[in-house]
Amino acid sequence: MHVYPRFAAPSQRAVVELVRTQPFATVVSAVDGQPPVASHLPVILPPDIDPDAPLVGRTLLGHMGRKNPHWELFRTPSPVLVIFSTSHGYVSPQVYDFAPAAPTLDYAAVHLTGEVELLEGEQQALEVVEATIEALESRRPRRWDPSPSREYFERIVRGVAAFRIRVTGEQSMFKLSQDMSPATRSGVREDLAGGPRTHPDLVELMTRMEDGTA
Repeated sequence: MHVYPRFAAPSQRAVVELVRTQPFATVVSAVDGQPPVASHLPVILPPDIDPDAPLVGRTLLGHMGRKNPHWELFRTPSPVLVIFSTSHGYVSPQVYDFAPAAPTLDYAAVHLTGEVELLEGEQQALEVVEATIEALESRRPRRWDPSPSREYFERIVRGVAAFRIRVTGEQSMFKLSQDMSPATRSGVREDLAGGPRTHPDLVELMTRMEDGTA
């Protein structure tokens, strides 16, 4: 990913928070002489991660259905690219206070590269599934209790391929109208909050960047 310096992440905490709050990632593998293979999967951070520390050296967990042949590429440790992103908000020049102007898109994305390793055995797959449920349910005001469904998980996990990724590289870009004036950024934020297509995740992130809490 090409990263423009003016759209750098506001902090390492913002990078970690994006990965944590946007866990439905795109996992990409390169295949010699063939097009890359990509799958859209839940990929989670360990719960004890330092929110201010780089992600390089950390281990991510993910899983996919075994009917998806992508997991076969993980039988031997191999490099992958994992992409996490917010929604993408169209920014119309209609909200600008100047002309001429051109439309653009605002978004934030984190690219992590790493070595992927298949986790063998149903027990390890079950642990990854349960960790994924915990990570996603933890963000809900009222958590669902999965314990009555554990026997069901134990049956269906036979069709799950679990893996871990040891992160070796990290890139991020937070393109959120930082190159615009405060008045223009305010107009963009208002349009993304109440325009024809709303993007609450971008509005929240832009607001946190403005008040210095991102």
